[in-house]
Amino acid sequence: MPVSDPVQTHAPEEDLAFIEDAAREAGRVAMRYFRRDPEVWWKEGASPVSQADLEVDQFLREHLLQARPSYGWLSEETADNKERLLAPRTFVVDPIDGTRAFIDGREVWCVSVAVVENGRAIAGVLDCPASDEFFSAARGGGAHRNGEPIRVKNAGRDLALAGPKNMMNRLPPALYARVSPHPYVPSLAYRIGLVASGMLDATFIKPASHDWDLAAADVILSEAGGSIVDGKHRRPQYAGPNPQLGALAAGSGDLLRIMSGVVGKLQG
Repeated sequence: MPVSDPVQTHAPEEDLAFIEDAAREAGRVAMRYFRRDPEVWWKEGASPVSQADLEVDQFLREHLLQARPSYGWLSEETADNKERLLAPRTFVVDPIDGTRAFIDGREVWCVSVAVVENGRAIAGVLDCPASDEFFSAARGGGAHRNGEPIRVKNAGRDLALAGPKNMMNRLPPALYARVSPHPYVPSLAYRIGLVASGMLDATFIKPASHDWDLAAADVILSEAGGSIVDGKHRRPQYAGPNPQLGALAAGSGDLLRIMSGVVGKLQG
């Protein structure tokens, strides 16, 4: 059982080790429902939530806050409590990122857990148990997939990009001619993990994503040499008053700068 620690004194790598263990157990909870026809409800905006989402959320909330009671809590499946804004650090959680894929029995989903301090994720994990992948990073410690270091791609002639077609169509024609659009990835966090591990060059992110979709993936991508940025090449801030985000791009180097410019034109 975790030892309660009411005062925040943990190094990022300590928080990472803690959330790694929690995310792996949460993944095991989710797998008890995977491909077993869990009960499903529909939230506002026709977004599904399954019995697995709720059970994973409850497990993580109880487990993490018991050991770190001074931390705040922000999750897709928990009613927001603004008292978290007073906390020194905040757990930002998506119990199952890619719920539609989970319900359909597809493997492209993950448990996403981040620790955020002063608007930035300092530790993050993506546990993808159906595909046997585990992404992790702590600030200053590099990014890893299944324990092995990962790094973003150096862009070559041919580019593997993901994201909404209406955003990719706005790339400069000479650049767009080099693009091979990647098939749709229903988990945004996992999609950014693919960028961090060099399996994708970059991805656009449509408006109305949320902190819980991105916080853990953000620190993983950052430690792998990339960034998530808006149309002014600014990195998003997490765990603030409003968890909803605008259009963004995730990648690295000159390609990311060009994509940020596309986002800026869309927002302008």
